[in-house]
Amino acid sequence: MSEAPTAAQLATAGWFRSSYSAVNNECVEVAYTAPLVRIRDSKSLPQGSLAIGTSAFHLFVSSVKNSPYIRPQ
Repeated sequence: MSEAPTAAQLATAGWFRSSYSAVNNECVEVAYTAPLVRIRDSKSLPQGSLAIGTSAFHLFVSSVKNSPYIRPQ
């Protein structure tokens, strides 16, 4: 079992946003911190991040991309 990353490590984890994100910084940010993917709200950085497994994250993204309920803008 690996140790949880420190706040300093998470701050420099290489967070990125979708190209569809609004310019007003209201979006979800993602960082790969193997073996987990971290997800956070750009408006609430002090609240921390959610950590999920890489395979679960890829399944989630694939499901969203293939959803009939998501319409391209």
